[in-house]
Amino acid sequence: QVRPVESGGGLVQAGDSMRLSCVASGLLFSTYAMGWFRQAPGKEREFVAAIGEIPRDTDYEDSVEGRFTISRDNGKNAVYLQMNSLKPEDTGVYYCAARPSEIGYQPWEYKYWGQGNEGTVSS
Repeated sequence: QVRPVESGGGLVQAGDSMRLSCVASGLLFSTYAMGWFRQAPGKEREFVAAIGEIPRDTDYEDSVEGRFTISRDNGKNAVYLQMNSLKPEDTGVYYCAARPSEIGYQPWEYKYWGQGNEGTVSS
């Protein structure tokens, strides 16, 4: 069974950095696009960033562009989200997700999901 596993969340202050990791076993990782989504309390799950089969193929939600960086290491079946200059509005549960081939922007486009990892940014 494919189950991405996230790690690296926690509590930080505004302006700090946080790095999330996700390891996805049980699939041919290099052929999957990987995405990060987040869900704030009382809100819907939203797209944050994604990376395609080709590592230079990346995209970001407007509010995180320039602050967050997504990367992947196919040798480790891992995807990372480096988050800098964090803001309180970045608070939420961060989910890692996988879909074959191309980047997707909607949750329904992704086939496999992690359990989520909470990141809290205090003001």
